[in-house]
Amino acid sequence: MLVILTTTPNNEEAENLARKIVEARLAACVQVLPKMKSFYFWENAVRKESEHLLLIKTLPAKFSELEKFIQANHSYDTPEIVALPSSEVAESYLGWITDYLKK
Repeated sequence: MLVILTTTPNNEEAENLARKIVEARLAACVQVLPKMKSFYFWENAVRKESEHLLLIKTLPAKFSELEKFIQANHSYDTPEIVALPSSEVAESYLGWITDYLKK
């Protein structure tokens, strides 16, 4: 299993992207975390912005398609798309994700 991280500039985009990802069966679950502050380097300056973090639960086989989907449906030119492999996952939870994503 993978947990994919991406951020959005506002809650509306976060929820819309989360819903589309699950409906497209690219992930079984997407959690939208509350507003946070991000500090990052962009266009020759350090920036500070409010963003929402999405935690996307999927399988490695879906990564490439999910990456393309996020890039096509995201408002950022270069959205964060970071995959964190899960070394341990409850068997029942992994089974649920696998079942949903196979349909």
